[in-house]
Amino acid sequence: MTVPHIGRIAAGALLPAAILVVWQLAASAGIYSAAQLPPPGEVLSALGELVRRGELWHHLAISTQRVLIGFAAGSALGLTLGGLVGLSRAASAVISPTVQAIRAVPSLAWVPLLLLWLGIGETPKIVLVAIGAFFPVYTTVSAALAHIDPHLIEVGRAYGRRGLPLLATVLFPAATPAILSGLRLGLAQGWLFLVAAELIASSMGLGFLLIDSQNTGRTDVMLLAIILLAVLGKLSDTLLGVVSKRAVTV
Repeated sequence: MTVPHIGRIAAGALLPAAILVVWQLAASAGIYSAAQLPPPGEVLSALGELVRRGELWHHLAISTQRVLIGFAAGSALGLTLGGLVGLSRAASAVISPTVQAIRAVPSLAWVPLLLLWLGIGETPKIVLVAIGAFFPVYTTVSAALAHIDPHLIEVGRAYGRRGLPLLATVLFPAATPAILSGLRLGLAQGWLFLVAAELIASSMGLGFLLIDSQNTGRTDVMLLAIILLAVLGKLSDTLLGVVSKRAVTV
């Protein structure tokens, strides 16, 4: 690990450290009651409690599983439909207005419909995460392909590339940086939709932990769930960012 990289990590840790200090000072000064804002030590104790009871890893594992499966499904559909819309003006005219309209539907609005259609198992939760992941990938891919240099397309066709071969060997490689950015946005959106997904009759997961702690008045657990969601979201984005950089440099 290089010195500049270590410096960036240290710089990135400054704001969280400052927030932690302000949080501790505010809690110690009694600006807020402990029921509204418990000190960091109580949140850490809640973490230890969940670890001792063996619940933490189950919550982390099930939420991560839901996000990864939903992200894989949503991004695959986004790549496919975005590629079609980006390559075909006719497809864009037919598909794009409807997709953009559906994109405006809030995540919570899908919950009762998915419950009605798919029941209360894992399927509606994964579908909702997939919906969240789909739109950033679709939008990014379709826009990137629509703005590729026409001369590049002409060169590909001059070498006999048509349809899927043209898409796979010329267009997608040219749009790779934008596509990878769209995948990172889709993953982040998947985490955002997770809490709404875990409203669907869940008994496990960080979204369930967040909502259950609200119902039981455990603000320490509520803050812990929020922190864990932030950490997992950042960790998954960092890992995908590393993969993206390697894919671009290959």
